[in-house]
Amino acid sequence: MLVFPNAKINIGLNIVEKRPDGFHNIESCFYPVGWSDALEVTLAETFSFHSDGIAIPGNASDNLCAKAYELLRKDYNLPPVKIHLLKTVPIGAGLGGGSADAAFTIKALNQLFGLDISVDDQEKYARLIGSDCAFFVRNKPMYCFEKGDRFETIDINIAGKWIALVNPGIHISTVEAYSGVVAKRSTENLRNILREPIKEWKGRVQNDFEATLFEKYPLLGEVKEKLYGLGAEYAAMSGSGSTLFGIFGQEQNVKQHFPEFRVWQGFLK
Repeated sequence: MLVFPNAKINIGLNIVEKRPDGFHNIESCFYPVGWSDALEVTLAETFSFHSDGIAIPGNASDNLCAKAYELLRKDYNLPPVKIHLLKTVPIGAGLGGGSADAAFTIKALNQLFGLDISVDDQEKYARLIGSDCAFFVRNKPMYCFEKGDRFETIDINIAGKWIALVNPGIHISTVEAYSGVVAKRSTENLRNILREPIKEWKGRVQNDFEATLFEKYPLLGEVKEKLYGLGAEYAAMSGSGSTLFGIFGQEQNVKQHFPEFRVWQGFLK
């Protein structure tokens, strides 16, 4: 079975408070984009996981896809499978690529073996793997809160807009990103702002990681300003990683302006 785990962007990211368990409560809009990995799951005599493309740090047994398989194997007595991942979504980039891979592994196993696991239960498994992993089960625009693993529908109208994602190759871990922020509640309601036309978002829809990470990595701020200079209606950093995105009113070749970086561009759905 072949599936294509896609990335997501954060449109706004407010770090609301630190939780007793050491995590942070946030509020954000998660929005799926078309930049995708390729994931193949097939029956095998023994379990294995291997990947090509962008190198994934750590041991194969610790990969989130392997953890997803192990969760379902224990509860459903699954036979061994071979998981092959072609990794193209950058790592440590704020795009949720690893979380998507794990969630799509759950969905692929559910379909491959006819497990009939409900969407709600698939999300429960995904939450055991990572905070934003559950988003990719339904994989549609959502208002996300608590650890980024609780969702409500959101009224946002940007389908058909052109988006460019620019990754300058800086790896930022979640621990590094959170080490520089102070949790606080936003003075504006993110859900209400996102109902407004996109031209009203600039300066109001904020990513709380930008202040400290732009100071540490000035290149990130430069990319954001360049996206605005190219005509983006809204531009921001995605999540806690190093990818910047610009949303445009019409199709244009943004990639030519960033020849040294990884760039994906396409229409939003």
